[in-house]
Amino acid sequence: MTTLLNGINDQLAEQGLYIKAGEVSIIDASVIEAKQCRPHKREDGSSTQDPDAAWNVKVASDGRRKSTYGYKVHINVDEEGLIKALAYTAGNVHDSNHFTTLLKGNESAAYADSAYQSEMHTDWLTTRGIENRLIKRAYRNRPLSQEDKVFNQTHAGVRSTVERVFGVLKQHYAMGKARYLGLGRNRTRVELMCVAHNIKRGLSIRKAQYA
Repeated sequence: MTTLLNGINDQLAEQGLYIKAGEVSIIDASVIEAKQCRPHKREDGSSTQDPDAAWNVKVASDGRRKSTYGYKVHINVDEEGLIKALAYTAGNVHDSNHFTTLLKGNESAAYADSAYQSEMHTDWLTTRGIENRLIKRAYRNRPLSQEDKVFNQTHAGVRSTVERVFGVLKQHYAMGKARYLGLGRNRTRVELMCVAHNIKRGLSIRKAQYA
């Protein structure tokens, strides 16, 4: 199915709607609730929970913990909001685990939130000449400097592109809730959503070019 997404992107590139040379990559992940997330038992004693899913625990800005049993989709989008690559995992897989696998390695710059910030990722980007525009993170006893705050504000606008893509996928394609049991079928469903999104987004970009 990833081959289908690549094929659609190749066609968009041929029409000048998808830029491959000097492109930027914007990475993020979103949690998807499992179809069966409650641990009820069947008559034979087996659990109704989706066995391929897992718990994701996220701490909100207000300090509250939110737990979701399900999956996680990791995507890479460009500045136009076209989806370049994706990975689909159980919900307990950390966002940063798929950072480098979603990148091509020839980007001009990479964007992501502070969860992706690490020495390993910094070294990976540096060795490939990719500009590191990952949001700076504050640590205990080491708050953000004024320079870090300016950096984050400067690049937050571009990084938010991926959040808008997730918003579209959840609102118009019902991505927020898994439809099937098992990782494979749910991954295929999300991949088809991404293909449909890129086709529709490509048409919007073309319309804007001729407006």
